[in-house]
Amino acid sequence: MKIVYMGTPDFAVAPLEAIIKAGHEVTLVVTQPDKQKGRGKEMQMTPVKECALRHGIPVFQPVKIKEAASVAELAGYPADIFVVAAFGQLLSEEILSMPKFGCVNIHASLLPAYRGAAPIQWAVINGEKESGVTIMQMEKGLDTGAMYCKRNIPIDKKETGESLHDKLMAVGAELIVEALPKIERGELKPEKQDDSLTCYAPRLTKAMGLIDWEKDAVSIERLIRGLNSWPSAYTYYRGKTLKIWEADVVSESCGEEADSEVKIPEKEAGRAGKIPGSIVNVERDFFDIATGGGLLRVKCVQLEGKKRMSVKDFLLGYEVKPGLTL
Repeated sequence: MKIVYMGTPDFAVAPLEAIIKAGHEVTLVVTQPDKQKGRGKEMQMTPVKECALRHGIPVFQPVKIKEAASVAELAGYPADIFVVAAFGQLLSEEILSMPKFGCVNIHASLLPAYRGAAPIQWAVINGEKESGVTIMQMEKGLDTGAMYCKRNIPIDKKETGESLHDKLMAVGAELIVEALPKIERGELKPEKQDDSLTCYAPRLTKAMGLIDWEKDAVSIERLIRGLNSWPSAYTYYRGKTLKIWEADVVSESCGEEADSEVKIPEKEAGRAGKIPGSIVNVERDFFDIATGGGLLRVKCVQLEGKKRMSVKDFLLGYEVKPGLTL
């Protein structure tokens, strides 16, 4: 098939590579404009643009894909179908109806659950047992189109947003390559989504990472995993930002690590007279923090301006004692 491919971040690279390897002709890659990154403000290409250039594929980077000039540019490239993966802009109805087989999206959730910009991270934060990828028809609404096919994968107990991203990226690459010839032959019949089962996965912000110690340890531990590697979960240590990269849930009644899927009784820490956010125990390799329910055992941190390190190494250079409140 002749394909116009639209995508921007790392998640969209593996499907593009798989489509090329499968022998399809990618006539154009559409991605977001280059952006300034880092202290030097150097212009940085999107991962998808870098991939396209390696394969000698023309690249189009519209600021606004819906503008007439952008639509005219797209119309100049032959395509049987448009394939979209985390592109970052909504398409107009004029664009959606342009190719023979329409536009399909590689969405990183089991639709209709987790429509929106950050389905991978929210699945971890909310404690879901499984996630997956859906290949769907695109329409004017946000991730509301009919579904061609899905593939489920389990979410591990210590899954992070980053590790689930990598798994779903690989699944998306496999699934789109399987789906394209079936769509061309008319073998996949799109299934309408049940809107009553939907939930949304809004865009992530840095502010989301600030830990509320009044919440229970289970919820905080999931937040830490879900926001790993961006934007990350954090608190404050002596006025400086302290990112927490790895932690476990501890039942205060027995002092042992608990299954992160088991809900610790509400206000367990409060009943024990400990202030949520306060350090209650410090050992060689970890320290425990009181929460609104249970303890959070911290094992890996990153202080503002420093590299990520184990708590063992952190304690060699910084004082952490019971009673200190984060």
